[in-house]
Amino acid sequence: MGSLGSLVPCDQEEVLVQNVCEIYDSLSTLQSIKPSKDVDALFTRLVLTSLLGSYDLPLDHISMFPYYTNYIKLGRLEYTILSNYITNPNPSDIAFIGSGPLPLTSIVLASNHLKNTMFHNYDIDRSANALASNLVAADPDLSKRMLFHDTDIMDVTTGLSGYEVVFLAALVGLNKEDKRKVIDHLAKYMAPGSLLMLRSAHGARGFLYPTVEPSDLPGFKVLAVFHPMDDVINSVIVARKGKDKYQY
Repeated sequence: MGSLGSLVPCDQEEVLVQNVCEIYDSLSTLQSIKPSKDVDALFTRLVLTSLLGSYDLPLDHISMFPYYTNYIKLGRLEYTILSNYITNPNPSDIAFIGSGPLPLTSIVLASNHLKNTMFHNYDIDRSANALASNLVAADPDLSKRMLFHDTDIMDVTTGLSGYEVVFLAALVGLNKEDKRKVIDHLAKYMAPGSLLMLRSAHGARGFLYPTVEPSDLPGFKVLAVFHPMDDVINSVIVARKGKDKYQY
């Protein structure tokens, strides 16, 4: 523990050790470590704890995260797509469902592309939201524009009508049935004309993330589907909410 102690004060060292032990205990109870929302969240928390835990301003060192470059590329892609279809080029409020402990998409979009937008990050895991909130707390801009809701999106009804854009993370709904339930819920409560930015996977990448087809989006008009050919894993589907659930 000497090398760790040389990097951080003793009390922070104890917190780091406790966090790593908690993550280990949680991982050891899982029957499988195949990609899933729980596994992804735990490994992200482990990386976040290991790389950023010793910094007073961890957001300044976020580029150390192994997949940060991928998120930069994905954020640029999604912003370009969004710019082609959104009615208001400067949306006031965006929701991101399944933001997790390291809400890189929201951070990248808020920092680089949508600099006046409020980002409402939803995750059912309270500890994930606590980590995410602590990550942006020291940034005077992001701390004001990034809100974190400890809420199951299936419990959010009329509140969804306040967002011009809703992002749905790839690991919200780990199988076709659960994903479809979430999409149907969004179709029921999102505002008419609002946009859904949904992440999917194509081809062999479907082994890592659930695949969503345009036919899985009743109530939405699919505007475009993008399958990246580089090291970005996720495909992106953009769809517009109809006037009623089954208009399209």
